[in-house]
Order: sequence, then structure tokens, then C-alpha cells
Amino acid sequence: MTELLRDYSLQSAEVPLVEECVIDAEERDGLKERIRTGLDALGATLVAHYYVDSDIQDLAEETGGLVSDSLEMARFGRDAAASTLIVSGVRFMGETAKILSPEKRVYMPTLQAECSLDIGCPPDEFAEFKAAHADRTVVVYANTSAQVKALSDWVVTSSCALEIVSHLKGRGEKVLWAPDKHLGRYIQEQTNADMILWSGACVVHEEFKAQALLDMKKVYPDAAVLVHPESPASVIEVADAVGSTSAIIRAAGELANDTFIVATDRGIFHKLKQLNPTKRFIEAPTAGDGATCRSCAHCPWMAMNELRALDRVLHDEAYRRDNEILMDPALGRQAKRPLDRMLEFQIR
Repeated sequence: MTELLRDYSLQSAEVPLVEECVIDAEERDGLKERIRTGLDALGATLVAHYYVDSDIQDLAEETGGLVSDSLEMARFGRDAAASTLIVSGVRFMGETAKILSPEKRVYMPTLQAECSLDIGCPPDEFAEFKAAHADRTVVVYANTSAQVKALSDWVVTSSCALEIVSHLKGRGEKVLWAPDKHLGRYIQEQTNADMILWSGACVVHEEFKAQALLDMKKVYPDAAVLVHPESPASVIEVADAVGSTSAIIRAAGELANDTFIVATDRGIFHKLKQLNPTKRFIEAPTAGDGATCRSCAHCPWMAMNELRALDRVLHDEAYRRDNEILMDPALGRQAKRPLDRMLEFQIR
């Protein structure tokens, strides 16, 4: 069951243009050393997403932190011994870390790093949507604000959404889903659950097109197509493997193919190549031509996570204060319940 809503996908004018941060080798090496020193001085652990700058990914792993998808970032941040977390990703990831560990200080390289799905699900409007369907179990994607999470019964990520919605369907529950319409539709088709979908979309994944992938397959007939389920249904139909960032990385290692066309944020290529040095990874084309596309296969907000910003949050006290995740305790407690439910479900 799909209810038609106004489209909450962002328009091009709403997506920031972020210039690539060009750093020469000498400055890059100096920044990385300063960041290592700064993390140690603060007693902080760096947690990074697969989509951020490759140097930041390397620094996280080299300093005892983590590079992963949003589910494992949340779990790792909660369980980390450090009292200070530096979360390199987009804002909802920093908020999630703070919700799960309210006693910890949580900072980000910049709080301007938003998420199109989060922006496209305003809490007040979502509250009205929920009130109009009070008989349904509210399941929201992790890519949402703390306010929206606090309105939900369950939080899910693309790593666990299928399992959790299948579980709810088995209990006879009807689902109110937000915010990604493409992921929601994929889960609906896979589970046959009764779902009403919010109409949001990721600016990165919505730009992939099925015909472009089919054209690429003609050039690389032996390539496997790896697709994130935030992509449109026609793109998913072309895929050899569909899954979260972690699932895409696993598939690249498990499939016998030596060439892959990858339809997700190109930040993942760093880890794909690290783990599979003999394999070839090709970016799936986006709808744009490189000058007019909204994301060009890289989230502009993820791109705000760069070495200079990370260095500054570690060494500039005023900047660090401005980029700390703060959370109203009552809101945090309310948002924590559906997050805990997700994490507890994962260890059953």
C-alpha cells in the first residue's frame, strides 16, 4: 500500500556545491600527523563513514577508531571506551552517537554536513503524518533527525531494515515508513508488508539510471552491478547484488567477477580497492553530465568532511565548541528507545 504525498526530494538549488579540497602532499602529511596528535591529546576516538575522505578513513583505522556503515558506527561509538567521539559523516550520525552515549562529548568536523533524507523529513510534518496513521508501527530510517527518531517505534538502517520489517509483518503489524521512498518500496516488495511510505530520496542514489547501467553492461559484459537499495526500483532490477554499504563491500569480495559497476557514493571505492586490490571498480553514471547533476555520485555533505576541518575541530577550541553535538536530555531519551530496540534486535 502506497500513499501519495508531496515529494520531499531536494531540488538542485537546495543541494550545496562543495569544492574539492586540494591539498599538496606536504600539507596532507602534516595535517594527518597533527590529527593523530590531536586525537591523542583529547583522548578521542575517530569514527568515520565509508563515504568520507579516504585520508580520514585511514586515520580512523590507524588510530584505533572505525570506518563502517551507520549501524556499526552507532554500535562502536556506544561501546567505545573513549569519553570523546569525533564523528566524521553527516549530522544524523553524530546525533545518533550522542543519543546512545549522552555522557560522551561528540564533535564533528562540521555540523553543516547534513543529509538530504534528514532535511526532507521535517519533524512537524512527520508528526502530522504519523497522527493521520495512528494504527501503524512507525519505522524510520537512521537518516533522520533526533526529533523524527523520537516519534518512531523502530529505527532501522539499510543493513537491518529487511529483517526488522519482516519481523513486524510476522507479528501482523502495519508499517508507517520514512523517509526514503526507494528503500521503503524495495523493502515492501521483498517482504510484502503493508507499508505507507513517506516520499523522500537520497540525492546521490536517486541520480542513478537503469538505462545508463545497461549501457555500461554492454561495455563491460562480465561486470557485476552492485546497487544500494536507496536507488530507484528500475536500477535495483539491473543489480547483481543489492545491499547496504557493508553488504556491497562483502559482495565485491565474495562474487567471482573481477570487474564491478558500483551504484552508490564513490567514497566507498577506497575501501573496495583496499580489500580487493586485483579487482576493478567502475562508477555507475549519474543522471547529470558532471556539470548539472546534484551529487555526481558523491554526497556534497559527506565531502565537507576533509582534513582541514578535522584538524580544526581538534585544535581550535572555539571551533570545536561550535561543532559539538548537543542534545536535550528528554529528547535524547525518547529517541534512544527505538535505537536500542534496533540494536537489541541485531543481537538476538
